Amino acid sequence: MTRRLFAAILAGVVMAGQQLGAEEEPSFSILGFEDLKGWADDDHQAALTVFRNTCGDLSAPDWSALCGMAAEAGDARQFFELFFRPVLVSNGTDGLFTGYFEPELTGSLRPDGRFQFPLYRMPPEAEQQRPWLTRREILTDGVMEGRGLEIAWVDDPVELFFLQVQGSGRVRLPDGGHVRVGYGGANGHPYSSIGQELVRRGIYQPHQVSAQVIKNWVRRNPREGLDLLLVNDSYVFFREVNEVPADKGPLGAMNRSITAMRSIAVDPAYTPLGAPVWIEKEGQAPLRRLMIAQDTGSAIKGAQRADIFFGTGDRAGRIAGRIKDPGRMVVLMPIQRAYALLPESVQ
Repeated sequence: MTRRLFAAILAGVVMAGQQLGAEEEPSFSILGFEDLKGWADDDHQAALTVFRNTCGDLSAPDWSALCGMAAEAGDARQFFELFFRPVLVSNGTDGLFTGYFEPELTGSLRPDGRFQFPLYRMPPEAEQQRPWLTRREILTDGVMEGRGLEIAWVDDPVELFFLQVQGSGRVRLPDGGHVRVGYGGANGHPYSSIGQELVRRGIYQPHQVSAQVIKNWVRRNPREGLDLLLVNDSYVFFREVNEVPADKGPLGAMNRSITAMRSIAVDPAYTPLGAPVWIEKEGQAPLRRLMIAQDTGSAIKGAQRADIFFGTGDRAGRIAGRIKDPGRMVVLMPIQRAYALLPESVQ
């Protein structure tokens, strides 16, 4: 499961200006497909393919029936329009879209002069004691050394830090192979935003902070930068994810590979995992697309909050890091389920 999404990097900085503390009871309204901007222009077949990847895990009878029909559907747009209704869910917060990606680091299965920074499995005592040691104690007290807990070694401590924030990624090996890692647990301390810390120190204003800005500052100031990373007491451990081929996306919250530009992370309190979701993202690069809710994240809270998966590697990371846009999301629900959400007075 991708449990530490890209939006968590900035922790409250990304959310500045959002009324996150003013959440209300959710309200529901049913729209027509003609109300969805750009609906007719999307590639509905691509969305249907991704929907099929996880709909078999939906156990409710109405969802199960639709999954069976999806397997036989010929016209994808007709399938969605015939069996679903668009439902706008609101809980009093503005829409916010961010992006996330799967990092790819350069590493080795053995340490050497270049590859010195290990990815660790979770030690047994960290599972039994909550919270366990802080990041600073784990990295400076030698508690992990000589125990065989290393999965691989990488060449960049800053990228390793952001891999921990992200929660999953790939390590590219010298022979061209890959090791994929996923979230294996944490030390139990809350995440502290290093973006907020840079703002607190007066180095940047909130609107200036991004993942790339943080990385560049740490690299320009190596001693202060590495100490800055230790401000975050949270420390993430990894596990090898051998069941996912290198050409597939990382595992999402439904324990299935997610798909670039068709999978999103949502708040499952408002959006069912596995549901199709129509995205109307504004900003410099507007996006109108049918996505599938296949992931979650600690920073993804609210009915109108989504994180868009942009893929694997540096290019995907650069694009994802620029996304912080308003808009709206509309959940496609099975027809009877959609109307059951409405108050009796309007049914």
